[in-house]
Amino acid sequence: MGELKDRIEELGRKVTHFAGVVRIEERRRELARLEARMSEADFWNDRAAAQAQMAELKGHKDIVDPWTALDRAVKDGLELLEMAEAENDEAGIAEVRKEAERIVRDYDALELRLALSGKYDRCNIYLTIKPGAGGTESCDWGEMLFRMYGNYCKRAGYSCEVMDMLPGEEAGLKTCVLRIAGPNAYGIFKAEMGTHRLVRISPFDANKRRQTSFAAIEIAPELDELEEIAIDERDLKIDTYRAGGAGGQHVNKTESAIRITHVPSGIVVSCQTQRSQGDNRSHAMKMLAAKLQQLQEAERLDELKDLKGERGTIAWGHQIRSYVMMPYQMVKDLRTGHETSQIDAVLAGDVQPFIDAYLRWILAGRPDRKAQAGED
Repeated sequence: MGELKDRIEELGRKVTHFAGVVRIEERRRELARLEARMSEADFWNDRAAAQAQMAELKGHKDIVDPWTALDRAVKDGLELLEMAEAENDEAGIAEVRKEAERIVRDYDALELRLALSGKYDRCNIYLTIKPGAGGTESCDWGEMLFRMYGNYCKRAGYSCEVMDMLPGEEAGLKTCVLRIAGPNAYGIFKAEMGTHRLVRISPFDANKRRQTSFAAIEIAPELDELEEIAIDERDLKIDTYRAGGAGGQHVNKTESAIRITHVPSGIVVSCQTQRSQGDNRSHAMKMLAAKLQQLQEAERLDELKDLKGERGTIAWGHQIRSYVMMPYQMVKDLRTGHETSQIDAVLAGDVQPFIDAYLRWILAGRPDRKAQAGED
């Protein structure tokens, strides 16, 4: 029973520490201010500003309300345990032990919620898959990642739309851009930004030699408010081409696909999935604006690194995660240390444990874990 009390008191210390990390009293004052503002008659005069303030209010409530419930639960648990011990109430003690387990689960969920409270975390995203050097092998690896994220989106309830895809010459894909929409899409998928490494026996090699392939995942948040981005048409190089891929009569009949290059920054965006050139241009401009906004707001190098992901070169020594199929089976995240031997499940879309481990790693202050670049 002393062990149970120690456990609850430790939970209490964690909850108290969490309050300091998130500045709970400041959030409460801001909540009161926003709630008072919402009751004013002119609140909805500026609809965009009102929606922004409501989103801000929800962000505070999503932290304050669960924390308040946890703080109360810890105090109640200690009081109930004291009474149960005094009365030698075994059933009461068992109930407190069960409640302590629930508090642990709720605290873990609250920690993850905090990791999803960044500036862009609620945004939908554009996810780009870029195979590295390696020809057909890397293109095939890019397509494997495409299937993995598509399956994950189905499991997690995200919508996933192909905005642009260039198939490989023999197999796989040379590049792919997905628009992924859903709750905290950027906050969730930021765990996937970086270079992914695959080790396997090549299905394209008659001698069945082991091959290593690389592909980079880049993510840009889709922003609702892009008015501050001034894009000079003179800075743009716009190319049109025929949309590729399988489809109805419209496909390959007209040059409806759009590729836009922003010459000063070198950013290139493409869209070919809409039926009209105008719709493709609109989507491409939105992608371009999102990426320019991302660059504009990244005033320091470390902020840019956070937004674009730790990609570096799409090659050996720069990977964030390794997927080894031979000589053993293992998926290991080289930042967090999280690993599993269930590689088939991961490639089928079971990446949530890696995402959760990454979010906790962020909260822990990103303890240094050097990638074992020579690890097979």
